[in-house]
Amino acid sequence: MPIETSQQFSALLGTYERLVYTVCRQMVKDPATAEDLCQETFLSAWQHRDSCPSGFEKQWLARIATNKAKDFLQSAYERHTVLAEPEDLSEYARAGPAPEDEAVSAIEAQAIRELILALREPYRAPCVLHFLEGCSAEETAKRLRRPEKTVRTQIRRAQGMLREQIDSRSRQKGAQYETV
Repeated sequence: MPIETSQQFSALLGTYERLVYTVCRQMVKDPATAEDLCQETFLSAWQHRDSCPSGFEKQWLARIATNKAKDFLQSAYERHTVLAEPEDLSEYARAGPAPEDEAVSAIEAQAIRELILALREPYRAPCVLHFLEGCSAEETAKRLRRPEKTVRTQIRRAQGMLREQIDSRSRQKGAQYETV
């Protein structure tokens, strides 16, 4: 039966006040904000009391409370999000990578270079030409006087070896951090 009188609404409020508060509190974490949302929930429920499905008052109130909390969280997110104008972003795009990122990239590039130079033959020469000097597979094959298909296979196999070594180093570093 729809809520028609203030007595029926008061009974509903007394029965489900803790439920509504709990729903709000679980979503927003702040007790004062949860109380405010609880009041907003019951105000909205009173304003729309004729749309309450008979026998589903608990679910109806929980849904209103959830929506109020979601609306609050969304508006709080929007209040704290600053949107940059496109012209502001162009300044950052021109700035390039941060010095820390460049330093890390240089260290990583040096580590990969060392791994390539440590490869055994017949993989080292094609990888040095291809990865470090930027030669194409075709050009590498010509310079090494090897069939192009052979050079492509050697590069592909070397990539697998390098990937395994990099993964192995990553696992070792991870294990070091776990023991610290």
